[in-house]
Amino acid sequence: MAGHEEPSTTRRRPSAVRRRPRSTLRSLVEEHLGSTTKFLLVGGIVFLLDAAMYNLLVFWHPAHGWGEGLMHGSPLPAKVLTIAAASCLTYLGNRLWTFGDRPRPDTSRSILLFVLINVIASGLQLSCLGFSRYVLGLDSVLADNISGTLIGQAVSTSFRYVTYGRFVFPRR
Repeated sequence: MAGHEEPSTTRRRPSAVRRRPRSTLRSLVEEHLGSTTKFLLVGGIVFLLDAAMYNLLVFWHPAHGWGEGLMHGSPLPAKVLTIAAASCLTYLGNRLWTFGDRPRPDTSRSILLFVLINVIASGLQLSCLGFSRYVLGLDSVLADNISGTLIGQAVSTSFRYVTYGRFVFPRR
């Protein structure tokens, strides 16, 4: 039927991007900003302890001072030790403070998931250090701290933040 137009309807086309109401967006930001800030503070303190412990093990010798430490030839086992110590402190800080407002899940399940996530995150961090040491051949204090501590920590912390809130300390 040429020239025949359908009457207009009051239906709107679905928008490709739906906007959240301002109050919902504000509450979302407030909710995540608090936990993110707490997570980063806990992580920052533990990061400093991890870096200090690693540098003492790898680059400080009790008899000779700074240079080659007791574990200079074994940087990955040294990093495993410091990550293990840091992980215990991270669990306590996040359980008691960052996610302290969430219900306490079954402790054995929570700890098992925490350990599993930390093993994966540790693998990410160790691969950064291992790549620098064994592929690039860099073994200085600066190279180890950039690859294993800064880059490795940034990668593993991002992974931890997403997975802790979702699996270890869930809302429900």
